[in-house]
Amino acid sequence: MARQTQTSFFRSISRLYPHVRPIIPRLLLGLLCALLASVVALAIPQVLRVLINESLQPGGSTEAIWVSAGIILVLGIAEAGLVALRRQFVINPATTVETRMRVSLYDHLQELTVSFHDRWGSGQLLSRAMTDLNFLRRWMAFGAIMLVVTTLTVVIGIAVMFAMSWQLALIFLAAAVPIMAYSFRFRTRFSKVARRSQDQAGDLATTVEESVHGIRVLKAFGRSREALDNFEEQAEELRQTEIDKARHQAMFTMVVTLLPELALGAGLVVGIMLCATGQLSIGALVAFFATAAVIASPVEFSGMLLAMALTAKTAVDRHYEVMDSKNTITSPPKPRRPRQLAGALKFRNATFAFEDAPDRPILKDINLEVRPGETMALVGITGSGKSALIQLVPRLYDVTAGSISIDGVDLRDFDVAELRRVVAVAFEDTTLFSSSVRDNVLLGAPERSGAVLEEALDVAQAHFAYSLPEGLDTLIGEEGLSLSGGQRQRIALARAIAARPRVLVLDDPLSALDVHTEELVEARLRQVLKDTTTLIVAHRPSTVALADRVALLEEGRIAAVGTHTELLTSNEHYRYVIASLDQEPRDLDSELSDLKEEDDIRAEEATR
Repeated sequence: MARQTQTSFFRSISRLYPHVRPIIPRLLLGLLCALLASVVALAIPQVLRVLINESLQPGGSTEAIWVSAGIILVLGIAEAGLVALRRQFVINPATTVETRMRVSLYDHLQELTVSFHDRWGSGQLLSRAMTDLNFLRRWMAFGAIMLVVTTLTVVIGIAVMFAMSWQLALIFLAAAVPIMAYSFRFRTRFSKVARRSQDQAGDLATTVEESVHGIRVLKAFGRSREALDNFEEQAEELRQTEIDKARHQAMFTMVVTLLPELALGAGLVVGIMLCATGQLSIGALVAFFATAAVIASPVEFSGMLLAMALTAKTAVDRHYEVMDSKNTITSPPKPRRPRQLAGALKFRNATFAFEDAPDRPILKDINLEVRPGETMALVGITGSGKSALIQLVPRLYDVTAGSISIDGVDLRDFDVAELRRVVAVAFEDTTLFSSSVRDNVLLGAPERSGAVLEEALDVAQAHFAYSLPEGLDTLIGEEGLSLSGGQRQRIALARAIAARPRVLVLDDPLSALDVHTEELVEARLRQVLKDTTTLIVAHRPSTVALADRVALLEEGRIAAVGTHTELLTSNEHYRYVIASLDQEPRDLDSELSDLKEEDDIRAEEATR
């Protein structure tokens, strides 16, 4: 995660201005309605003052009482109407800003590099996209407006109180001094606790997501109890932080409630003495305390509003920690493209190291040429850098030094979107999306035709997709976990084939397939890949046999290049690697699926 930086409240909130600017007129109208509602509420005590001083005196008119009651009723209805108008003015534009910020965040996350996502937990990003932006919307629509209105209401109310009795107003104002002093202390402490709470909520979301995705592993190893204990510990930590938040807020609320009440008690004694000496009328005393009652509620409410403002400040900071992250893999101002795209892939002194360990390169001075239409296998012991190397081709990472080119054009000179149309990838760790088989296979396809879909499924031997409950429109569930490992790999391979790339990068795409299915896939791949440049990471001897040539990686360097036979006879380390490659694993789910398909075919033939 990014390092936290402390900023002032106004500097953080000002960053919302570009998003809020289009709706400022609506927000100002909402603010005006809320302010008018407060002014109306402050006018009611003045009606009571006139009523008591003039109409409730001996010989007063009963008609004046009814008129006063009618005025108070009208003012009450006006206040309610203004509150309703405030909501109408601000809710719709505030939700629009929330949606736009959420879409902007998602778009930025799509652009950011893989190295960024390596550092950030998914729960942290999820909490920023959902919880933080939801809170910002509520603060813009309510908290910010009410904080301004509350402040103005208190200022106007105190001015009215001074106009009625400066002695009583000074007593009431004296309570504001310790409240202001305590506010600075509260702001500092609450900001830290609010930030800690939101970060812990993000970590908790990450734990939930990891547990749900890894539920099969947890159950298989009987570690559900350990996972629960870890979750309970994190949840308890968050609970304690929330209690700290509530304690700080409760203490502030107690201060802003108790001190004005004490001031009013003292003011009542002084007010009665002033009335007794004739310095203050009874009506003015009643109006003073009615006005104090009107502004007492905003004063008590200020604790929650200040807490909302500080939490909103934290939400803005967390949002821009992501938005300020730079995308280092971008398209050049003037992209280049080969005149004729043949698919010649060339590594020239390519070196790569992760950002957090620049002095420990994973790949060192890689020099390798893959000819147009050639299939080259990458082999090496675990940790030799095979997976890192293939991720450089679609620019999921950029080389630290040296270069990689396609048909003589450096990858960094391509438009990124264009490059990723030219290069397709199928990873060993298969990722599918919660949509239909059809949508998953045609994800990167230049044309979403039935012919492309059928060919891709046929090459990948993914015929099982037709027998799913709703055929190719079957929703395969989150990350495709409703399918077996072999089925997921075949869908992912079909997706890469459907993209019809000039360069195909495969990270051991057949590791979960049984021998029979692998042979069928390899036979079709030889036909389909005859004009496609293919770089394939091989973890099994049978996958090596698919290649025209083999490149041997040793400690991050290309140790040898040649055919399988040449390297077997000339390179001792290659013989060691081939001997240590995985033997053929059995994907029982795939085998059962194949057996079921064969039984269905036999049954169909028997009925003919």
